[in-house]
Amino acid sequence: MIKLASEAEATLSSFYEEMRDKGAPRLRAAGWAAFSESGVPSRRVEAWHYTDLKTAMGRPAPLATASRAALSLPRAHDSLRLVTLDGVFRPDLSDIARLPDGVAVQSLRDALAQGEPHVLSALASADIGAQDPILALNAALMQDGVVIEIAPGAAIDRAIELATLASAEAAQSTYTRALVMLGEGARATVIETLGVLSSAPAQDNSALVLRLAPGARLDLVTHFSGGVDQAIRVASLLAHLDAGALINSFALIEGEGLNRRQIFARLDGEKARAVFNGATLGRGRLHADTTLIIDHAMPCGESREVFRNILDEQSVGVFQGKVIVRPGAQKTDGVMQSKALLLSEQAAMNNKPELEIFADDVQCGHGATCGRLDKDQLFYLTARGLPRREAEALLIEGFANEAMDAIEDEQLRAFLSDRVSAWLSRRISR
Repeated sequence: MIKLASEAEATLSSFYEEMRDKGAPRLRAAGWAAFSESGVPSRRVEAWHYTDLKTAMGRPAPLATASRAALSLPRAHDSLRLVTLDGVFRPDLSDIARLPDGVAVQSLRDALAQGEPHVLSALASADIGAQDPILALNAALMQDGVVIEIAPGAAIDRAIELATLASAEAAQSTYTRALVMLGEGARATVIETLGVLSSAPAQDNSALVLRLAPGARLDLVTHFSGGVDQAIRVASLLAHLDAGALINSFALIEGEGLNRRQIFARLDGEKARAVFNGATLGRGRLHADTTLIIDHAMPCGESREVFRNILDEQSVGVFQGKVIVRPGAQKTDGVMQSKALLLSEQAAMNNKPELEIFADDVQCGHGATCGRLDKDQLFYLTARGLPRREAEALLIEGFANEAMDAIEDEQLRAFLSDRVSAWLSRRISR
């Protein structure tokens, strides 16, 4: 059991006592046991070396209580929205009645309470991130979330938005988990929105578990927004891909506070493909950490990771990427790339790309760069009459858009480009 070495861990222990009997007791117990091995991670944990969560967290905020506030939530895109607010799934704020044939939705809380075997099996099989203490803590304390099942062969035309939002005026902790299962040959687009609607320093621990059957395709866009300086958000993604399945993912991180997105993906079938791209727009004291492990377990898999960090003022970026090629996973093709632009003297970037290859017939490579805007390109643009700030914005926008090339949905690409443009406009107007 956990050694209660800190006030934070003692508080989390009391949270577990409150949640342990609220569905899936075995899954919760396994999560708590895994968390107990190390407790809240500090810099001494290698995977958390650049993000000292233990210091940032201090004492965990109280567990969120069910909110029944009637909110009017603005829409940035034409999607079918499923809302989890302050740790609780809200059907009244969601587009349940508008879901098309082939899509089944229920709350995670109901699925756990009913002990639905296929849901529990899918959640329990999310073992590829079992060594991460915060993901294990999410399993132990999960309050609610959404379970989505896409029928085999279904092609869902409209994007489904998983909106996980915090609105409380006082600091609180939320532990949410969503499960998305795509049947064989199914195709869907999911938007994962992680937002803060108040000025309270929320502490959010969310997880998204994906199960892609053979030949399924999921396009996923994740958007971190809002938050305040003392806010903490850790969002974990666990993906299992069967033969011929494809995940095409992009994440945009902006806002404030400490943000960590961690990805654990296993290509469990032959010819599975994974694309994980992302961009960070950093200002103020934003701390943005992207950590991922791509595990090639079967032959002929392909993975691509392209990340762009744009860091201004005192913001800090982190990229830790590892590609693992298991014995027998021959003809794996993996490319990982991280580039960062530092726009101020105080901004900082930490890069740590890794390859672990245990097969001999593979093509894998990685690269990481960090620097400032190209002086020659700036000179070229300013010499033709552009003000310096506008010239910088043009170069920055092009740099960020490199990570968006794989997004096929034109509406989503436009939405993300607009977010980049808005960030640049604020920078120009300073």
